[in-house]
Amino acid sequence: MEHPACILEDLKQFVISDAPKVVYYIPDFISEDEESYLLQQVYKSPKTKWTQLSGRRLQNWGGLPHPKGMLAEKMPDWLQTYCEKISSLGAFSGKTANHVLVNEYKPGEGIMPHEDGPLYHPTVTTVSLGSHTLLDFYRPVSSLEDKAPQTEDNRYLFSLLVKPRSLLILQEEMYQHLLHGIQGCEQDTLTDRVLNLPAAGALPGDVLTRSTRVSLTVRHVPKIMKTKVLLGRK
Repeated sequence: MEHPACILEDLKQFVISDAPKVVYYIPDFISEDEESYLLQQVYKSPKTKWTQLSGRRLQNWGGLPHPKGMLAEKMPDWLQTYCEKISSLGAFSGKTANHVLVNEYKPGEGIMPHEDGPLYHPTVTTVSLGSHTLLDFYRPVSSLEDKAPQTEDNRYLFSLLVKPRSLLILQEEMYQHLLHGIQGCEQDTLTDRVLNLPAAGALPGDVLTRSTRVSLTVRHVPKIMKTKVLLGRK
C-alpha cells in the first residue's frame, strides 16, 4: 500500500488554500449511482437505527464512541466500502475509519456550532448526499478580555459550500481549534465569505435552495474496548 503521506500529496490539488489549515474539498467523490445506492441503504435501515434529535435525526454505525473506549460493532458492507475508500487517501494517517454517523437534515434543519472532540483521530471526513449545505466556522468562545459580546455573529469566520457527492476532509486547525455548524434555513445566498466557491463551481450571489441532505461523517475512533463492559452500570 502507498504511504499515506504520498497519497495526501496527491490530494494537494483539492486543498482550499484560502481557509486555515487544512481543508480538502473533493467534488464528485462519488457518482450519482453511488449516491442513489447510499441513500437507498440509509432509508432501508431498520427504524430502530434512527435517533431523533431536536434539529435532525441520525444513525450511528460502528459502535458508540465513549471516553473508556468504543465497543466496536461490525460495519455493514455498504459503509465499510467507503470507510476503506476514504482511509486509502491517507486521511487517518494510515489507519482505517471505524465509525460512521449518518445525519439527515431536512430543509430548515441545522446543527449548533460544535467541535468533534478528542474521542476521534483529529480528522473528520464527510460525504454529502441529496442536497448542498453551507458549513459555517466559528472561533471558540474566548477567555480573552474581549469587550465585544461573544455572540455567534461575532465569532463567525467563514463558510464552506458542501455539494452533493462531494468529500470534505478537515484536519489540524480546522478540526482542533474552530467550531463548525449549519444554520437552520431553507435557502443560502452565497457571499465571498464562502471560501471554496470556485472548487464547488459556484459564484457569489448564487441562491441555492436546500432539499433533504444526508451526510455520512466517517471517522476513526482510536480507543476500542476489547471486552463487553456494560457502560454506565454501577
